[in-house]
Amino acid sequence: MESDWGDWLPQAVADADPDGVDVWYLGCNGFVLKASDGTTVFVDPYVGTGDPPRTVRMIPVPFDPEDVVAADAVLATHEHTDHVHGPSQAPILETTGATFYGPDDSLAVAEDEEWAVEYGVADDQFAEVAEGDTVEVGSFTVHVVETHDPDATHPVGYVFEHDAGTFFHAGDSKPSDSFAALAGRFDIDAGALAFGTVGNVPDKETGEPKRTRWYNDENQIVECASDLELDRLVPTHYDMWRGLTADPTVLHHHAKSFAYPAELELVEIGDRFSL
Repeated sequence: MESDWGDWLPQAVADADPDGVDVWYLGCNGFVLKASDGTTVFVDPYVGTGDPPRTVRMIPVPFDPEDVVAADAVLATHEHTDHVHGPSQAPILETTGATFYGPDDSLAVAEDEEWAVEYGVADDQFAEVAEGDTVEVGSFTVHVVETHDPDATHPVGYVFEHDAGTFFHAGDSKPSDSFAALAGRFDIDAGALAFGTVGNVPDKETGEPKRTRWYNDENQIVECASDLELDRLVPTHYDMWRGLTADPTVLHHHAKSFAYPAELELVEIGDRFSL
């Protein structure tokens, strides 16, 4: 994939020397986390342009996956194209030797796309995970947890624990009965949750405009953040698809009367924050 921004973003990650854990937002629902010991983890990185006219990318392509020089793991939350995508993720695995973690249906996409053949990714670079699993990736302890995304066949979320703080990536989850229990298990410093409008998107089969809700609306995302008792809510996905974009600044009004989230961490593509 050709980057609109050259190699500055992967180079910025490579050059960074965090005191604890720094996090970069890659647009859509993608993130990269880097710890003080250099452990680097990508979650749902996607640099595709969608499938116009049904899905049309509204933000720059911020990096070329071939420019990523260091990664210990790439994690997928579910099987949708903007979360498991060979051209976005396989070159990272090929260059760095990172392990690709995902639930069964996500790994099935990589198999169907023949990453092993097309990109030279070794069989031992694929690791299937499921709810309840715990994986050690460098200085991160990664817990695989239940989420609720009715549009996916097998979604999961990831809780990243580190001495510097805890980050939760919920994928495209809507409010889930599991979230209150997660709040009891983990003190989550920052949590990424998908946010967007309801819009008219061409139907996959007929091509006719169809009223579509793929992500949380304002009230749903605050419900999630409240149940999870997030210190910081990081809205995602609001920037990505034509017809489904949203303004995350409105969430100040919706969150105002709730104890959680304590803060809104409003990031744009390419932004960096610390746990």
